[in-house]
Amino acid sequence: MRGAQGWCRVSIATAASALRSFFVRLAARGRCSDRLAAGIEGPRLFKHEALPVGPQWKDVQRLIASADTNRPQDIRDRAILLLLAVYGLRCGEVVALSLDDVSWEQEILHVSRPKQRCQQDYPLTTDVGNAILRYLQRVRPRCASRSLFLTIKAPLRPLAASSLHYLVTTRMQTLDIRCPRRGPHALRHACAAHLVAEGLALKQIGDHLGHRSPHATRTYAKVDLVGLRQVADFDLGALL
Repeated sequence: MRGAQGWCRVSIATAASALRSFFVRLAARGRCSDRLAAGIEGPRLFKHEALPVGPQWKDVQRLIASADTNRPQDIRDRAILLLLAVYGLRCGEVVALSLDDVSWEQEILHVSRPKQRCQQDYPLTTDVGNAILRYLQRVRPRCASRSLFLTIKAPLRPLAASSLHYLVTTRMQTLDIRCPRRGPHALRHACAAHLVAEGLALKQIGDHLGHRSPHATRTYAKVDLVGLRQVADFDLGALL
């Protein structure tokens, strides 16, 4: 397996499971030995073992501030960074945004959720709205594409999800922002951890992130240090 090349244990386990299934089907058709599948082992995984990994909120603010310049690329990137950090959007959801998804009169941002196969509406905050408006007025070229975020230079085309990964990772490296993982999804984790610190309930955080199940949000209870200390300090003497 490719653990030495940077794959996490979950990815290795998923790949091992896929390979086992593949060789089981081959063995059922007599194409290989039935012992091949049994010889493929992945790492053992434990439920809810990993803590969410993301930068500190002060580093997120520093990241956004680094793009507060008059450079066209910075103007575009600042709007993207705010969408990732404020709403905790996935990079695929950001690049899928169109000009029609920003309702200026109602001050609403419409986000398509592929996993839920639905649309989720967010209030358009002042900072995010101003950043998008500045990008539209000063940077975004006029063209037939309805995609919100485009490349700066020709050939003009919608940004790809990989472009956002490069954008965030490069800026975090430049600012020496240290966290276990860099990239757009790290900002989603940072958003959730910030909401926990602000005292929001896990149900509210799950709704904000567009989680289909509360199980996906429970992991963020691990970063609620205030709540965990309250549990640790609970006096069990009266119950004994």
